[in-house]
Order: sequence, then C-alpha cells, then structure tokens
Amino acid sequence: MANIVWHAKWRMELDLTRADLGWSGKNGVWEMLYFLDRMDADRGVPVSERGRLQCGGVCREAGVVAWMYLRERNGRREAVHECSEDEARHQAVLSDEHKAYQERIARTAESAGFRADSEVRTPVGPRSWIQTDTLVQGEGGIRIGWEIQLSSAGREGPRSVKARANKAAKNGITPAWHTDRSDYAGRSDTHWTRSDNLPAEVIKKIGDLRVVWGFRALDFWKCDVRALYPCPDTSNRCGKQHVTPKPRDVLFDDLVRKTAAGLIVPVEHLLGAKAHRFWVTDADRDRLEDHNAGRPVPPPVEPEDERELLYRASHRAPTCRPSVQRPKDPVETSAARAAVLPPLVPAQPTSAARTIGAWPSVQLVPPQPSPPVPPPSGPTAATASSSTAVPSSPEFATASFPRQPGPDALMGERLLDWRSSEHWSFEQRPCRYCHRGTNLRDEAGMPAHKTCAEEQAVRTS
Repeated sequence: MANIVWHAKWRMELDLTRADLGWSGKNGVWEMLYFLDRMDADRGVPVSERGRLQCGGVCREAGVVAWMYLRERNGRREAVHECSEDEARHQAVLSDEHKAYQERIARTAESAGFRADSEVRTPVGPRSWIQTDTLVQGEGGIRIGWEIQLSSAGREGPRSVKARANKAAKNGITPAWHTDRSDYAGRSDTHWTRSDNLPAEVIKKIGDLRVVWGFRALDFWKCDVRALYPCPDTSNRCGKQHVTPKPRDVLFDDLVRKTAAGLIVPVEHLLGAKAHRFWVTDADRDRLEDHNAGRPVPPPVEPEDERELLYRASHRAPTCRPSVQRPKDPVETSAARAAVLPPLVPAQPTSAARTIGAWPSVQLVPPQPSPPVPPPSGPTAATASSSTAVPSSPEFATASFPRQPGPDALMGERLLDWRSSEHWSFEQRPCRYCHRGTNLRDEAGMPAHKTCAEEQAVRTS
C-alpha cells in the first residue's frame, strides 16, 4: 500500500492521507478517481493500460514506472502496486551482519531453554500487526522483541523507532533495540544497546561479544559532605538520596539470556526534564522504584500514530515512502518541481485556458511561465495540447490545476542506475543540488535526488 501516488496525466502527486489529496482544498477528487478506476476495472482494462496512477515514492525516485490501482477497505484509502516485484523494491535488504545478529539471538535464547523465532508478525488487531526481527519467549510470559538497527532510523512519524517501540510495549512485547552506530547512544526514543561495528563472521561466533552501551549500574548515595558526586539539584549539599547511573559492559549472550529470564530489565530514569532509557538488573530496578516512590511522574509523550490523522489512509507498512514533505499549496509544489526539471511543453500565456463540453468537463491549462518573465501581451495564444486535459467534476470548472514534470523528462539524456540498496538511506537529508529532503544517496554517498543528479550530469557533460 502507498500513501503518495503520481498521476501520470495530471503530472502531480496525490497524498491519500489528506481529504483533498493535497489539491488546494478541493473536495471530491478521491471520489472521481476511484469512480474512474472502478469503471476501468469493471471493463477489464489492465492497470498498466489505464495510464493514470503510478508509484510516487521509491519507484519513481529510482526512475521505475510502477502502475497502481485504487482500493477502499473498511473506509481506508489504499493505492496498490500492480506487480509484486514493485512492492519488493521497497523492502529493505537485510545485511549479513543483521542476519548474523538474528541467528545469534535465536541460538543463545534456545540454548538457555527459551523459544525464539525470527521475522515474527504478531497480530494486534483485525488489520494490524507488529513485525519483530527476533521474538524471544521468556519466563512467566515475558516477550522480548529484539530489533537489529544497523542502518539509519527516523525519529518521528508512525514508522519511527519511537512509534514502533511504543506500539510493541502497549501490546506486551518488551522492545530491545540493538545497533552498532555510536550516534544512537544519545537517543532516548527507546532502550538502545550498542556493540562495536563487527563483520558478520565475528558476530556469528560463539566467543565474547560485548555490549558497550545501554547497560547501567545504579549508584545510590546520600548528598552530604562525603559524597563523591556533585548535587544534581543545588550547588550545595541537600542531604537527600540521589541516583547516578554508571555505564557497565555486559556480554551480548548474557544480555539475551537474562532479559528473557527477567534478571535484566528496562527502566526510565528522569534527569531534569529528560527521560533516559537503559537496562539494569532487576535488583537495581526494585531499588529505583523504592527511591522514586511518592514522587510525581510526568505522563509519557505519545508518538504520532497514522491512524489519528485527519483522514484515514492505510496505516500498514507502506510500500512507498515519500521522501519529501510536500507544501500544502500545490502551486508551490509545481514551482519547486519546475526548478529541478525542465517542463515537458513550452511555456504559454495564462489566457490560453479553454473549457470544453459537459460532464466530465475538460479544462485545458497551460503551464505558468517562470517569474520574473511576464506573460506575452496581445490576443495571440497557442492552443494547449490534448495531453494537458484534466477530467474533473463541475465544481472544478474554475480551478487551475498545477502541473509537474514527469519521470520521463530526461529520456534520451544520461540516466543513472540507482537500483542498488546502497543508494537508499532511511535518514532523510537535504539534496546537494536542490536542498529538498531525500532518502537517496549518490555514488559518493552524498544525499541527492536521482533526477537532480541526472540533470547535473547533463549540464556538466
């Protein structure tokens, strides 16, 4: 399923999470598109021959034309790929190191008498589930959901680490996220643990694999003149009891076994206004609870849930990940696209718009000339080609529909092959050419849109 689709005839992106599909407050766009799509389906017209909707996410960024059709299920809007191989393009390929961690967790848990399975889907509702890299069934019904995160991970949104960990915890799965990236050490969106960056051959071995971040030993002390630590509340000695978490290394295999046995548990420790999340022994957890007894605990900040958006689109794992936060004004979107790719048709005066026929009415709208060049004066105006015809209901009769360049704008020029997973990153960064957010990386590992890189190659050739 996808939330962002590209309309090949209108040459614009449509956002299924918005009631107007991102079309400047116009209502009825979805109903019109869905009606036309169902008419073609009833007549047996193949999806690729309908010539309307394409994948507007990863497929289009990679320069692949992937046709889609519309579907409504239980009031949710969905755009579905015609071919399963197009959906597979959005699946992150597991690295050898990722697989080695999964195998080691399962092997260690089973050697201690616990059941462990990889790539487990746990249903949490009639149409939703939790995908876990490795799920360990521990003592007394404990379920530890191990997630191996060796690539970039988002901080916000319904597919972020915070949202996924919160969803797992709400449904009885203790989230345990493990990484080899040092930049995750300062994040507090879940209980992170970290080991050194090691090759898959070393991770698979039975020998020691140390966890160098994420496990703490709690030091409880009285704030008096003999204390070794400064008072966290005042500049003097307050005489109260305080807690200081101290980093401690632990073996990865011991961490897997003891979390399943309930001997190592996750805690949240509040320091000032920030909550720190780490793992401690069950004895330290009990002492910390006694220390915090009677103290006010602030309510947790819930992550954004896609099912709480203004309009309900599919909340399943999307097969298309929109790489750019589009502006609400479609005119701004059209201008931003036009700054990157050349228009497919010559610029024409704004007076050349012409309305033809009854419903479905057709409005011919030429692209606007780029400012500051004024439109040509005089009554002469070129007639727009039939490729710019936009079907609409009568309420759109006076609307000026934005146009955006299509994926074939650079056909015949230098095209890049970025189908390898090395060109994808889960961390969105500004493009080096147009400075808009993108998840793609060029040959040098720098953030860049594929179309921007192709245009730059054409200019420099």
